[in-house]
Amino acid sequence: MTNFDEKTRITQVTRPAVDESGALRTDCLVVIYTKEPTLLGKRFVLESSPLRIGRGTDNHIVLDSDSVSRRHASFTLADGAWKVADEGSTNGTYSNDVQVTNGAIVRNGDRIKIGATIFKFLSGADVESQYHEEIYRLTIVDGLTQIHNKRYLHEALERELIRARRHGRSLAVMMFDLDHFKRVNDTHGHLAGDFVLKEVAGLVQGRIRRDEVFARYGGEEFCIVLPESLLDGAAELGERLREEIEGHTFVFQTDRIVVTVSVGCAVLADEDRNAAELLKRADERLYQAKNSGRNRVCA
Repeated sequence: MTNFDEKTRITQVTRPAVDESGALRTDCLVVIYTKEPTLLGKRFVLESSPLRIGRGTDNHIVLDSDSVSRRHASFTLADGAWKVADEGSTNGTYSNDVQVTNGAIVRNGDRIKIGATIFKFLSGADVESQYHEEIYRLTIVDGLTQIHNKRYLHEALERELIRARRHGRSLAVMMFDLDHFKRVNDTHGHLAGDFVLKEVAGLVQGRIRRDEVFARYGGEEFCIVLPESLLDGAAELGERLREEIEGHTFVFQTDRIVVTVSVGCAVLADEDRNAAELLKRADERLYQAKNSGRNRVCA
């Protein structure tokens, strides 16, 4: 008789997610921000309850990132509603920027942040249509800061340039960059860096007019298009924003982070052949501000 070791396999039992009529639900999570390019825009249907997310390969959704715990978070369907819970992760789980402690019900449109990845929860009668609309938003909106992205900025600036020339009006551009941002990431971690970018974007968004276009230009660099503004007006706005950001208290978890910005401004000139040339001159003023000591405005 041959002796052998019998190994026990533990199977996690999950139940299909169904609505009140018994039909399978189509609620889903869409990745709107990630450090992994292949994940952006991907849809994960919440097909079973509980559904687990983490770094371990035994999860339903696997996120291969150091900022994600092996068993990070879970989604459970109860009484017709999905609830997200943190599974004792190192970096926490956030729903609409609020840390989840005892679990939180998620509603259509809510943003769930797990590590450096942000999901958007879609639910309701026409999830398919919502998904396609979300994919379109990804082409014009930055998933982290929820302001416009570089692509939208270029398109909007070209339109404003044509309008300014047609009606003989002024047009200014302001670019700003977070000083020593790499130091923030190195000292406090990339999740803290993401927090600072989002917080800065929120501060600025609340200080500009509706007709002004605010966008994340790339990394820690931002840009504002200022229709019917002269150079002095752009510089004045830049100084107000610089002072507000410098005076703001940035606290991520228990870390207090000092943040300053350098600002460059330019106004549309007769010799500018396109929007790119106007942006280039604003960018040159920005680097002049950085090279002359940072935390200042150059126009």
